[in-house]
Amino acid sequence: MANIKDFSNEASQRINRYFSDSFKLKKVREIERNTTTVLEVSREYEVSTTAVYKWLDKFSRNRKRGVKQVVELMSDTRKIQDLKARIRELEQMVGQKQFEIEFKSKMIDIAEEMYGIDIKKKLGSRALPGSGSTGKTTDGK
Repeated sequence: MANIKDFSNEASQRINRYFSDSFKLKKVREIERNTTTVLEVSREYEVSTTAVYKWLDKFSRNRKRGVKQVVELMSDTRKIQDLKARIRELEQMVGQKQFEIEFKSKMIDIAEEMYGIDIKKKLGSRALPGSGSTGKTTDGK
């Protein structure tokens, strides 16, 4: 169990930091534009969320003291929308690659019919580089 000495040691090791009004204003504007959240600012600069909310109370154009406001919801919504867009982009890429594979497979089938060669079988049985003999002998001949 923690005792009073532990708390006093922790308090003496804590460094008081001061942030300029311009810095606070910049962070408040970022929160208002939903480019960051209160929690992210709090964690990044190691300040309490209460301190960040005080910055909002002091510098925000929209926030009124005593009025509840959901600050982090839009940021989360934006992140979700970005992730969904990325998923759509990746699904489209997978579809294109699948189309390419099917197209190339069909081209191989057509070439096999035209030339009477079993290309797929030859591709599958090709030796790996460095795994077979080179035809050279070790006695220099």
